[in-house]
Amino acid sequence: MPDLGLAVSAVVRRCLEIKSGENVLVIADGASRRVGDALREEAAAAGADAVLAVMDERATDGTEPPPPLAAALLACDAFMAPTSRSLSHTTARKRASDAGVRGATMPGVTEDMLARVMTVDFDVMATRSRAVAGLLDAGSVAHVSCPLGTDMTLDLSSRAGISDDGDLTAAGAFGNLPCGESFIAPAGGDGRVVASSVAPLGLSDDPAVLTVQNGRIASAEGGLGPRFLELLLAHGELGTNLAELGVGTNDCARLTGNVLEDEKILGTIHVAFGASAGIGGTVSVPIHLDVVVIDASLEIDGQPVLDAGRFVLD
Repeated sequence: MPDLGLAVSAVVRRCLEIKSGENVLVIADGASRRVGDALREEAAAAGADAVLAVMDERATDGTEPPPPLAAALLACDAFMAPTSRSLSHTTARKRASDAGVRGATMPGVTEDMLARVMTVDFDVMATRSRAVAGLLDAGSVAHVSCPLGTDMTLDLSSRAGISDDGDLTAAGAFGNLPCGESFIAPAGGDGRVVASSVAPLGLSDDPAVLTVQNGRIASAEGGLGPRFLELLLAHGELGTNLAELGVGTNDCARLTGNVLEDEKILGTIHVAFGASAGIGGTVSVPIHLDVVVIDASLEIDGQPVLDAGRFVLD
């Protein structure tokens, strides 16, 4: 098994470049306490004044942290959040980033995953991620398909592509760790998505078939699809918003049913529903759930990026 210590060091010293004298906040919950302890200790070893805050697990991805932690996020120089549920698409995280705090969320991370996926060749992965983000940023239309029947067109116009390549050293920089994706908040989309990994439910024995109309998920059938839609509808119409198109760029990631890793797999795409305001969209709602399409093909304005799971962008 890869060395967890090397991975923790990469997070603290390479990705975030924690410096002596900085105020660092680590947010964990009961399930992620061991990873939280390791990150806090490494930040302290780098000379930071590092604090570990342990909260109760949130109800869903995108649920806000308690008010004292929201305030603490604004008061620190850098944060790491290895929590069971994602804080990425929360108002608290967005406000901290807008205030210049740099940080990383790590929803559902495990020791094994972190040790394994963070062994990626960062330079190669970053080059891939930035190239795809550039296409997303400049693109107008993306088309996604897969052998299982995915066939979807997404409107990228007037939205910004973002590279999640692990470089979180600039003021206000924010990303997901383990890293390795490029993503955008589409302005709309229509079609069918056939997904193998469904957050937060895991691997779907029978693929979930999701129908998207006018930028909303309209129906879900097969496998975990109906339960996935039920989770989104609990938050009303905004929960069904088409929030994200992402492209995995990490060749060390593998399919596990944990979307934090699954969405990073090179050769996959993922689509998310719910909150998009934190990544350039307009919808704020306390949920953001992804599904992952394997063996994906992707074209952006006719430029091939993926071909049946192979990265083909020159």
